[in-house]
Amino acid sequence: MAKKNDKMSMPMSGAGLVRYFDDESMGPKISPKHVIAITIILAIFCLILRYSV
Repeated sequence: MAKKNDKMSMPMSGAGLVRYFDDESMGPKISPKHVIAITIILAIFCLILRYSV
């Protein structure tokens, strides 16, 4: 019979993987709201160019 103090240890699941959310980049920081706004503005601009001619 196994004792209650005997515990099986499982291998680490994240061994060797890079955690990208910890890395600090030197590039510009853009919020998701700005990305969505820029995308919508660009789409409207493309539609205006497409149907203006």
